This record gives sequence, structure tokens and C-alpha cells, in this order.
Amino acid sequence: MDDFSNILAHDAVFHDLAAPSKKALFQTLAGLAARQTDLDARHIGDRLGERERLGSTGFGGGVAIPHGKIDGLTHVVGLFAKLAQPIEFAAIDGLPVDLVFLLLSPPDAGVDHLKALARVSRRLRDRAFVAKLRGAGSADALYALFAGDETRDAA
Repeated sequence: MDDFSNILAHDAVFHDLAAPSKKALFQTLAGLAARQTDLDARHIGDRLGERERLGSTGFGGGVAIPHGKIDGLTHVVGLFAKLAQPIEFAAIDGLPVDLVFLLLSPPDAGVDHLKALARVSRRLRDRAFVAKLRGAGSADALYALFAGDETRDAA
């Protein structure tokens, strides 16, 4: 199992995050990411919106991977949220999204950004793993799944 602990901090995993819309979700995620990175939430939100205008980052199965390159970062940073309620996301399959992995990278992290994006995408295409995420009852359980430590309360 992939270990995401190098891009996903324990306190960057959120369970039952409330967001009534994609715009509200991006604002919330930007605020949470700003706390993780000590960067400006508005700047992060603007980058996410710019990327999303190029095409939806909802890739199907109720999963989205919004991502962007952010000035001021020194390494790839992830944030994961299991939403309290699925939201409309204009995903490729038309299904609402309830699992969101935000990925932020420095502007010059071309290969690292693509590798991280591919790694996250590969993991979130695994139906059994996604089912475990949906069944997780806490942020700790969600983090344990990403960290590869299913011996913790991942149910």
C-alpha cells in the first residue's frame, strides 16, 4: 500500500467536512491549506479556481483531485477531505463528489507534481480503497488508510 505521509500531514485530513457547493468547498479547502502552508488563503483559492476553469478535477466515482501550483511552497502538500454530503462537481461521470484530495505544488515542481498527482489518482481509482475511505469513521481512520497503517481504527 502507498504511504502518503510525505505529502499528507495527520492534521491535513478532515472527516465530515461541510460544503454546500464547489465554490464553498474551494474556499474552505483554501483556508485549511493556508493553515498548513502559512500562505494566503485567497491566493490558494484563486489558483484552484483558475485550474478548475480549465476543466473539472472531478474524475469520477465521487472523487475529485483539485490541484494547483502555488508560489511560496517548497514541496508538494496534500489535504484530504471526506465531505459530510456529496456536492455537484461537474465530474466527468456527472456524479456528485464526496471525497476530495487537494494537491498543491511549487511552481517549479513539474515532475514531482505530476508524480504526486499520478500517485493520488492511482490510489483513488482503487475501488476497495475508496470504499474503506467512505467507511472510515474519523479523520484518524482516514489518515491511517493513507499512511498505510490500517491497524489503527480504520473502520
